[in-house]
Amino acid sequence: MTLLNHRAEGPSSAPPLLLGPSLGTSYALWDEVAPELSISHRVVRWDLPGHGGSAAGLIKAGATVGDLAGLVLALADSLGIERFGYAGVSLGGAVGLHLAVHHPERLSSLAVICSSAHFNGSRPWEERAALVRREGLAALAENADARWFAGDFTVPRLVRDHRDADPEAYAACCDALAAFDLRDRLAEIAVPTLLVAGREDPATPPSHLREIADAVPGATLVELPGASHLAPAQCPEAVLTALRAHLGQGASRGMAVRREVLGDAHVDRAQDRQTPFTARFQDFISRYAWGEIWTDPTLSRRERSMITLTALVAHGHYDELAMHVRAARRNGLTPEEIGAVLLQTAVYCGVPAANSAFATAQRVLAEEDGTS
Repeated sequence: MTLLNHRAEGPSSAPPLLLGPSLGTSYALWDEVAPELSISHRVVRWDLPGHGGSAAGLIKAGATVGDLAGLVLALADSLGIERFGYAGVSLGGAVGLHLAVHHPERLSSLAVICSSAHFNGSRPWEERAALVRREGLAALAENADARWFAGDFTVPRLVRDHRDADPEAYAACCDALAAFDLRDRLAEIAVPTLLVAGREDPATPPSHLREIADAVPGATLVELPGASHLAPAQCPEAVLTALRAHLGQGASRGMAVRREVLGDAHVDRAQDRQTPFTARFQDFISRYAWGEIWTDPTLSRRERSMITLTALVAHGHYDELAMHVRAARRNGLTPEEIGAVLLQTAVYCGVPAANSAFATAQRVLAEEDGTS
């Protein structure tokens, strides 16, 4: 299967973050932002069909934003990425909204930048698609600066990418924008959501982002003075600041859950032992294990405790097992239920492993009951 052209940056073990482009640009739109985000994330930025290095044949006339979202999911699947944070600009932001509504299980967070839940009706995009199919992209590229940037600012690379895009693929992306309208589904979005508006943006003005912010529960809206439609290129530091604060919510939410499950005393000890060498690992644990996995509502905390106990017995991690026996009690498991879980491990993980696990659990439960 032909995939979207993409560039991956950052540690492969870091939380994944996918970055989507605006119509007419390539992943170069994120050049001033992606390297900084890749310090703490596995950043994957991608090109629209017929833009940058992506094949034009990935999209056909009459395409939808859903079709583009499917290509993004196929890319994520090929990279072994199940859940990911997502940030997108304009059409890339529309892809993110579609994912949040139709594939919420795949997203851990969403940032919609200089975009909209609708793009002013179908007619302007139908007319632009017809123009591009008839005359190509040269004329549109000539006035790209006025549509994309405020003042005299420009990014020649992005203007060149606009001029070099495949006209048929560009027109098919216009078809997708013409058909896009998710206003009646916004209230269904449940992932942490950031909206970023450029105060000088003529294409998707702040009112469009406010409309999304008002409809999505718990959404945050940031308006950037001096920014037009391609805010990550014109105001990268401001976009970085907003994204870092937004993406950091996973760590803070994870730390709260970590304390609820493991207890303040354990977490405080772990924090006291933290060094510059281990800081990124501790952040990774809080953000990914506790901020994404343990907060996923698919399984209850009781069920997660039972699964965790079994896995720790299977691998012989008895110090961790002791910690999670205490956590299992906080999550509502009785000593009898913990014993039943360990008895199950005797069958599937082996009697010696279960024997050690029972000894560890008996010691912890005695300590918890004050009988040791």
